[in-house]
Amino acid sequence: MATYNTELAREGPGLLLRDILKGDDPQVVAVVDVLVTARADVLALQGVDYDLEGRTLEALAAQIRARGLTYPYRYAGPPNAGLMTDLDLDGDSRVGGPGDAQGFGHFFGQGAMAILSRFPIRQSEVQDYSTLLWRELPGALLPGTRQAPFPSAEALAIQRLSSNGHWVVPISHPALGPIHILTYHAAPPVFDGPEDRNGRRNHDETEFWRQYLDGQFGPPPVARFILTGDANLDPNRGDGRNIAIRRLLGDTRLQDPLPEQASVNWPQTGPLRVDYVLPSADWTVIGSGITAPHPEASRHQLVWVELGT
Repeated sequence: MATYNTELAREGPGLLLRDILKGDDPQVVAVVDVLVTARADVLALQGVDYDLEGRTLEALAAQIRARGLTYPYRYAGPPNAGLMTDLDLDGDSRVGGPGDAQGFGHFFGQGAMAILSRFPIRQSEVQDYSTLLWRELPGALLPGTRQAPFPSAEALAIQRLSSNGHWVVPISHPALGPIHILTYHAAPPVFDGPEDRNGRRNHDETEFWRQYLDGQFGPPPVARFILTGDANLDPNRGDGRNIAIRRLLGDTRLQDPLPEQASVNWPQTGPLRVDYVLPSADWTVIGSGITAPHPEASRHQLVWVELGT
């Protein structure tokens, strides 16, 4: 199992598909290099532009297949990234900008999530919580001032929790039976003002999983699940309300195979741990690691964990 923020997002719809089909785009080639080297059975990807027909993900899988690694099963649900609203969601007194989408995006699907798998994905059993409203999360840290909700009561009435998505994706392993992949890509907890809208949302996107495991949104899997993705939150360093990820890492239902292992090294922050693969407590961790930095591919490093029973 691996997670990787590819940072392949482009500035317009169809541009990533174009670049993949060219076959010689330096970043695409570098990302494929990383994925082929890792050879994970299941990949949770972030930063891959979404399209309704799945052509971009299919083209990426074809590039990987040309390098000898086949992922016949793929999943990419409709994301919140770039899903435009007609309200001012980011409080800049304008509408129609990328911050006024349900999740930041210049177009629908920019920088979305996807799953590639060597094993069948039970598509009809996927649980997609991407439409959950932020205010529907118990104890939500909704932004506001002393005078009013931020940016408005109308905005918070429609604002979804997920900046990209929250998915529970069941996969049929030939020997182990069903495995559940719990995955998300949280908003960065920066680029806002004193109301800390992004920091609060980032906290709650991670807090969702603790409540999910508690049964707040229906019966969760009790065995053989893996919580993975880009939390955009380090437990000890950088901006953000770190308590959310610290609580998750301390949850006895989960294992943390790579404590203190940074997965990005941004110039403005230094090394941070923001990408996670957290298997449930019943797994045996055989190995784990983080790939070497590949600056032509992504600022993130791929995080992998090898699991057994």
